[in-house]
Amino acid sequence: MNHPDDSGREFLSSKEGVRIAVALGSNLGDSWQILTDVIAKLSAVPNMQLTATSSWYKTKAVGPPQPDYINGCIIMQVNISPQGLLETLLAIEQQFGRVRQERWGPRSLDLDLLLYDQVILDTPNLQIPHPRMRERAFVLVPLAEIAPDWIEPVSGYTIKQLVKDVDCSDVHLLKSN
Repeated sequence: MNHPDDSGREFLSSKEGVRIAVALGSNLGDSWQILTDVIAKLSAVPNMQLTATSSWYKTKAVGPPQPDYINGCIIMQVNISPQGLLETLLAIEQQFGRVRQERWGPRSLDLDLLLYDQVILDTPNLQIPHPRMRERAFVLVPLAEIAPDWIEPVSGYTIKQLVKDVDCSDVHLLKSN
């Protein structure tokens, strides 16, 4: 069933909600605690239900010299529009001390909306699927762990197929969930 969001755009919804994938990362502060706390925070948001959490991975940072990241992914069922979801994720990043100073710079928390069911969306402030997810092993490895058969709607390939096309040598399992 389609419902208009605040901007008048339509989004996919159902009684059960829409399945989404979010990437989480941190390389500043107590990353373990931040990531644990943010999952609890996301789980407490109305109209959002956590359904799967990947293991945590240590990954090399993309961009300027900085500490390694801890990365993972989660799957949720939501009854929130893509734009509303983006606003929620950005607000949570700010609550956890995220400051946007330099592109691909270090951060206490990074939340990226990767997939929103099979929706393809391109607006000035939101692209779904995430435009660089197919190139990023630090996203695809944890996502393949919890959603291997999810079809990325632009390429038409499953996540487990996409992960075979990226260099995973800098993605190292830290902790299984």
